Amino acid sequence: MSSVKFRLKANSQKAGPVGSTKGLSLFSLPALGWFVFFTIGPLVAMFYISTLNWRSIIGQSEPAGFSNYEKLFGSDVFYAALQTTAIQLGIMIPVMIPLAFMVGYYLTLKPRGHRVLRVILFTPGLISISATAMVFYAALGPQGLVNGLLEAIGLDDLTKPWLASADTALAMVIIVGLWQGIGYSGVLFAARLESVNKDLFEAAKLDGASEWRIMWRIAFPITVDFVGTLTMLQFLWTLFGSAGLILLLTRGGPGQTTTTLSLLIYQKAFFENDLGYSQAAGVVLFVIGLAGMILIRRLIRARD
Repeated sequence: MSSVKFRLKANSQKAGPVGSTKGLSLFSLPALGWFVFFTIGPLVAMFYISTLNWRSIIGQSEPAGFSNYEKLFGSDVFYAALQTTAIQLGIMIPVMIPLAFMVGYYLTLKPRGHRVLRVILFTPGLISISATAMVFYAALGPQGLVNGLLEAIGLDDLTKPWLASADTALAMVIIVGLWQGIGYSGVLFAARLESVNKDLFEAAKLDGASEWRIMWRIAFPITVDFVGTLTMLQFLWTLFGSAGLILLLTRGGPGQTTTTLSLLIYQKAFFENDLGYSQAAGVVLFVIGLAGMILIRRLIRARD
């Protein structure tokens, strides 16, 4: 009798993990369904809509095959937007990430007023896009703060409509984006660096290493995985999320000088009611985003 009880107990112990695994799988189904519906579903819809001739969200659609892609790749506006996107990414990411890392490392040194400084640096990430655009539109307008300061110090020849000039509009948009991202990312870097064992830094100082050497030769390699994660997040935000700020500051102008791919999608979908064309551009943007993430991941892994 005791041997039977022992076998039953052993069988129940063996069945336990299986049962728990089935239970966990059952509980994960709602999350899996949510993911499929709100992530995979929109992606499939984007690819499908890009093959339609659909002029209005409430109108009838017709199959168009790959004609939207033919129009897209035959459009000068698309290539101008692609070039603007490349310039924006090529400047913002290489400038933002190193500067943000330096800011984060400086915060870990706990200078006087570092708590207040953290709040100040984090604030741009909390301000809404509309408020940010309003502030910088007032500062960079023809009668704004920047031109007022230039006139006050006798540099009237340098005044210009910074957001309405083809020579400076994109640069101003990039500067605003850097203002938004450097402080916010710097605080995140500081939070990651706080978890690093400070004995490593102290040992390096005893060996005569400077703060600059400690920052780039010790702190950076230790946190390189987090650097890669934050780089990908900033890359995706710049690629997909900067359209709102550009729309409020310049509306893609003057001409097409500040029109990025993400803004082009918005313009085609909501201003021109060409949904099929907009989603064809969305597919291209998705491919660029995916390729960029893979490239960043490989570059970070190459440093390990």
